[in-house]
Amino acid sequence: MLLLAAGAAWPQTASPPPALGVQDTGAQPPPAPPQAAPQREANPGLINEIGKLFDKLPPLKSPQQTIDDLNARAKDAAKGASESLSRLARPASMVSGRMICPASADGSPDCKSGADKLCQSKGYKEGKSLNTDSAETCSAKVLIPGRTRKPDDCRTDNYVTSALCQ
Repeated sequence: MLLLAAGAAWPQTASPPPALGVQDTGAQPPPAPPQAAPQREANPGLINEIGKLFDKLPPLKSPQQTIDDLNARAKDAAKGASESLSRLARPASMVSGRMICPASADGSPDCKSGADKLCQSKGYKEGKSLNTDSAETCSAKVLIPGRTRKPDDCRTDNYVTSALCQ
């Protein structure tokens, strides 16, 4: 573009070389007006394409908005870190006792809820089972002399005997 502008400013006719000695003070014809450059077709070049890319970019935030966003993120991170530390700082205690593990829907013992109940009985919120015990519980019919034992006369109960409570 600069070359086009500079080219339009250069004179179109060559001036005569200066004469040595005698100067002609006669009227010289006025210089011809520069001819306008022919109209060119619209040719999107590299600069035009780069300009289109900048138009598609999202608007930039002001420095104050950026600082506010960073402060909010730092505050959230600090809050999350303090919550994690408070969970770690809370001491866990091992308690002993005997709490039955209730049977779940499929018949297997649910010792997590048994550990929770054991810990709640000692004033804690929740717990994890450390040791369990099992015992066979039978109905009084088994004690009748001469009676044959049936499969549904006895069941096995599981108990949480120690748990880690928080």
